[in-house]
Amino acid sequence: MKNKYIVLLASLGAATLAGVLIAKRKNTHNYTKEVWQLFSLVDGASDKIFHYHQLEGLPEPVQRYFRHVLPDQYPYINTARLTHVGQFKTGQNKAWSDIKGEQYFTVNPPGFVWRGQTALFSATDKYVADKGSLVVNLLSLVEILNIEGASANQGELLRWLGESIWFPTNLLSHERLSWSPIDENTATLNYEYDNLSLDYLVTFNDLGEIIRLETQRYISEDKLETWVGEAFDYRAINGVKVPTQIRATWKLPEGDYTYADFRLKQIEYNVDEPF
Repeated sequence: MKNKYIVLLASLGAATLAGVLIAKRKNTHNYTKEVWQLFSLVDGASDKIFHYHQLEGLPEPVQRYFRHVLPDQYPYINTARLTHVGQFKTGQNKAWSDIKGEQYFTVNPPGFVWRGQTALFSATDKYVADKGSLVVNLLSLVEILNIEGASANQGELLRWLGESIWFPTNLLSHERLSWSPIDENTATLNYEYDNLSLDYLVTFNDLGEIIRLETQRYISEDKLETWVGEAFDYRAINGVKVPTQIRATWKLPEGDYTYADFRLKQIEYNVDEPF
């Protein structure tokens, strides 16, 4: 009888493992389709070249930023893809979990797809075809969170805009993006798109590096809270200087909730396909 129980438990374990592997393959397939969809929407590659004379009239810390991170005559970046490692928290009083992820960005139209994986869950965050969403699956089997709608559109577009520090030509002024002066180390970044008006309070260090971005972002369907992104350890990659560590924090009435601390592994530009 004991042997029968052992065989039964082994069979159940094998079936569960097989189910998890099948679900992971399905999720990976769906994620890859989302990346291809993102790139299929690119509205032509820009052949524009950045020149320092474009900086005339911009706030002084913004000029300092672009002169520090971009060389003169650098081509505009159309798409970007990256991988990262780091840590993630699912709640203010939860423990940190190791996470690895990959992310893809487009400039025109604005969009991104991110996938992060821990030992227990996988998450897909995206802004594609003017729609934002966040889906979380436990062990790739059970969907435990699916957020979409107007609040997700605002939050995910803000994520795309803030993470443009990884492809900095996207932060140059144009018909939808503008900078306003505050003082020698801060400026306001405004972005208008799809009936959304987004603003960041941006802080620069003496070198010109963006070290902090602060905004009002939806933490739930109808509640705005202060959200802060921090950037560290700028390094020269692909001919530009980008941060290799970012940290995300909600400034809540009950205290700060830092939930993401990512470290860049690699980043590539204008490679329009999944890793």
